Amino acid sequence: MASNSAAGICRPADNGKAQGGSLRGLLVRDGLVRHPFDLEFGVRTSGLIAGRHLTTGHRHDRHATAYYAVAPSVFRGMIVRWRRCRPLAPIDEFTFIDLGAGMGRAVLLAAEFPFRAVSGVELNPALAQIGRRNLAIWRAAGRARAPMRMICRDAAEFELPPGPCVAFLFNPFAGPVLRRMVRNWAGKLAGRSRKLDVLYVNNEQESILRQQAGFTRLFHGEIRRSQADAAAERRILARQPGACYAAMNWENCSIHRWMGTDETSCSDNDARPRGAGGERA
Repeated sequence: MASNSAAGICRPADNGKAQGGSLRGLLVRDGLVRHPFDLEFGVRTSGLIAGRHLTTGHRHDRHATAYYAVAPSVFRGMIVRWRRCRPLAPIDEFTFIDLGAGMGRAVLLAAEFPFRAVSGVELNPALAQIGRRNLAIWRAAGRARAPMRMICRDAAEFELPPGPCVAFLFNPFAGPVLRRMVRNWAGKLAGRSRKLDVLYVNNEQESILRQQAGFTRLFHGEIRRSQADAAAERRILARQPGACYAAMNWENCSIHRWMGTDETSCSDNDARPRGAGGERA
């Protein structure tokens, strides 16, 4: 789960150092265990920060779930599943947007695919600052196949860029922010021929998308972690103070597509592309 995104400008700490070290959950004494992804690529995306510690002074702080980066195998599994849903344009025409990007692990992973562009939108300036450093490392290593950027902005107010978009959510915020964001999308997209797909991992607030006129669900099911990711998750979460989160071998996921308000009478089976059913991944 990434933290939710919010309005404002990211500013470095007064001493010029990254602020992330002060966030509770990012230090060894907090139980931090680095994910193998970070160890392999020299980036910093590990850690678990409870939502109550992701304070920025923004009115949406209270709706932040937690910071925790998506498992690489789950992310890649979602991309595979999305492509089976037959996107309505070639992948190199899509802009990928991670809403609640945290330190940017999903942004890094998305940039390995030939998207038109990849953006992370993040509330917390300290997380966004770390994310920008990760993006620089990714570029320097030659791993990015798409332009990348990290934006400090309110997800509920974020304007979708022109052209086809795929929005990624790893349960970043509670219902009020998601509802406001989805309503904003629907208001801007109504009456327009726009391509927008939503990839939702750990889809606790999925009913909001299901209830919003204009969106159709294309997939609902489990995306399993690889054995290596599952083992890493168990090690990481076993060290967390209070054992508030449990490690599972899968994530409940769904994929939704903007079909336009005149398509809202379609059932899942009517609107679902062939081969994009709700079977297990």
